[in-house]
Amino acid sequence: MALKSAHITAFMLLTGGAHAHPAIDAFTAFCFKAGQTPAQAHANMAGVAGDPLPFTLTFWDKTIVPAPGTPEITERRCEVTFDGDHADDALRDVQAKMATPPVFGTSIPLTPPYVATDTTVYIDARELLRERVAVVHIGTKGAQTFIRVDRLPAGKGLPNG
Repeated sequence: MALKSAHITAFMLLTGGAHAHPAIDAFTAFCFKAGQTPAQAHANMAGVAGDPLPFTLTFWDKTIVPAPGTPEITERRCEVTFDGDHADDALRDVQAKMATPPVFGTSIPLTPPYVATDTTVYIDARELLRERVAVVHIGTKGAQTFIRVDRLPAGKGLPNG
């Protein structure tokens, strides 16, 4: 796998597609995709970033595999956390991904418990199909960057729901 990762990195450098961190590429490639188990999400991201992953991955989808001890309001979470302040790079690439067809939902007001913090670079609730809402959050925690997308159960988080 290290050879594969090295080839991907070399290709990205030669084509100008390199990012501040492979976590950004892995997130934009797979965190918006539904229907993954935690093992599939890890394998998919390892195909982009190498294995072991050069970031911490938090992933669950309660509609596929039970996830005890996770927030009740969140049906699915995909989060990457990695060293350094790469929040501006993450913001640029995540927003570009969300604007690429099929466009990732329509912006709606945030509902509790989702709020911006003093280290938030971007947070946005998006209305998706089938009365679902996703919340995308980018920011820093200490000396690390995080990128997260939570999908809420049907009807939760909607302005009149």
